[in-house]
Amino acid sequence: MKQVEAVVANVNDLNDGEMRQVSVGETEILLTRLEGKFYAVGAHCTHYRVSLAQGVLSGHYVVCPWHNAYFDVTTGDQLEPPGLDSLACYGVRIEGENVIVSVPEETTGLRSPAMAQFNPDADGRTFVILGAGAAGAHAAEALRVAGYQGRIVMITQDDRLPYDRTKLTKDYFIGKTSSEEMPLRSPDFYKEHAIEVLLNKQVKQVQTTAKAITFTDSASSSDAGASGDSLTYDALLVATGGKPRQLDIPGADLQNILTLRSFDDTDRILTLSKQKGQAVVIGSSFIGMETAAGLSQHGLKVTVISPDSVPFKKTLGEEIGKLFQQVHEENGVSFKLGRKAVQFEGSDKVEAVILDNGDRLKADIVIVGIGVQPATDFLEGIDLHPKDGSVVVDEYLRAADGIYAAGDIARYPDWRTSESLRVEHWRVAAQQGRIAAHNMAGKAVKFRGLPLFWTMQFKFPLRYIGHAKSWDEIIVDGDLQKQEFIAFYVKENKVLAVATSNKNTETAAICELMGLNQMPTVEELRSGIVDLIQRQPQVNNKQ
Repeated sequence: MKQVEAVVANVNDLNDGEMRQVSVGETEILLTRLEGKFYAVGAHCTHYRVSLAQGVLSGHYVVCPWHNAYFDVTTGDQLEPPGLDSLACYGVRIEGENVIVSVPEETTGLRSPAMAQFNPDADGRTFVILGAGAAGAHAAEALRVAGYQGRIVMITQDDRLPYDRTKLTKDYFIGKTSSEEMPLRSPDFYKEHAIEVLLNKQVKQVQTTAKAITFTDSASSSDAGASGDSLTYDALLVATGGKPRQLDIPGADLQNILTLRSFDDTDRILTLSKQKGQAVVIGSSFIGMETAAGLSQHGLKVTVISPDSVPFKKTLGEEIGKLFQQVHEENGVSFKLGRKAVQFEGSDKVEAVILDNGDRLKADIVIVGIGVQPATDFLEGIDLHPKDGSVVVDEYLRAADGIYAAGDIARYPDWRTSESLRVEHWRVAAQQGRIAAHNMAGKAVKFRGLPLFWTMQFKFPLRYIGHAKSWDEIIVDGDLQKQEFIAFYVKENKVLAVATSNKNTETAAICELMGLNQMPTVEELRSGIVDLIQRQPQVNNKQ
């Protein structure tokens, strides 16, 4: 392919450990200098295409400033999700004091990672992935990246290929993303890498001792490869996610009372929202609040009902929770806090919601967002957690011999606190799917990921790193009302979690420092003089 080249810098323009975005023609490039050598890769994260130059460089790795994907700047390889692709890597040469970069005439700045070819003669095993969400999608590809050459079967009860679920209540909900942009990969991609995706398959039972999966109705599948009512496996990843919890109150079977979990759920809600009218959202979780924001932007009058006194109080604290409430109220959303729904009224469709204090709220549509239950009732031969039915795994995400779990259903040991955690975050699911796949392929990789989630409600963005069930204090750096802040959640003199708004580069630095267990001390944070961006990790131990 024809190459285009240009002088992009002087050798003295960058010191070791510095990076800069430059251009060769119309191609934007991330140029980095490490140990006297220059490297050039694609300039934008393969997830949402944000400029990586706004992130932080730690050793050989750049951390994306938005959702903290990691890339090796010497090779372009992606090392941490949420994106799937790696960065394109370009040629660099030095002539005199000029740094010259060469790029193909046509380049997207990204590339699919190197993957092993399917070869059943070399490896006759069958690895099955139950679920095609973040964990399942990342696991399927990571198996090939890890060198596995056997059969891969990804099974989903959905009728479509893996898609970006995080957009359902964000960009897709408000019309910024089309349905055509939602799939993570094309059918041709899965075909090229011999990843069988069986759609419309409902699992009836997994017999772990026999290593067999039975289905409820195999005839319903549109996939030719799904013939037969059972499937045996050599290794299994369970990544079935959660089922939305329902309200067990009178009238719950009326029409237009919906949950929001799947693509179809979102489309049904969007269809109903065209009629405008009154919407009631039950629950002030992130799903509930994002849905409330989306419905309001579609012109509906929205009321949020929650037993909590402040949205997100248990997760983010009262001050930030009140800030979210304020932003919603400024955009027309009403709240009934400290209240519960006890009854739905209507003849055929829901017409009203009755609260525990007797209030009656008119409703043309109701969204129930009160959390999810791990979808694990089909598993036989594995002890499930008595509290919620989650699958208990070890630090390798292994539940039993040949069986792994990832995502919303996995209860795993937190490497920082040894606490048993189950976290319902998209990026955690992607991380765990990737790690589980490497372990299925014969490697021994411990899960040392950090919980991270993000939300955008109206124009208020928030990112959260770590996990804190409770805290002794919250140290706030910045201005809450301006929505430019970093909030450190401290327990027993240690930072367990951090929430940020409009502090993208600092968020990337925090992600790396926390992952290396090198966060500033509480005393330093209280002093308010810590420069998180300039604070360099002492050791980068990412594998």
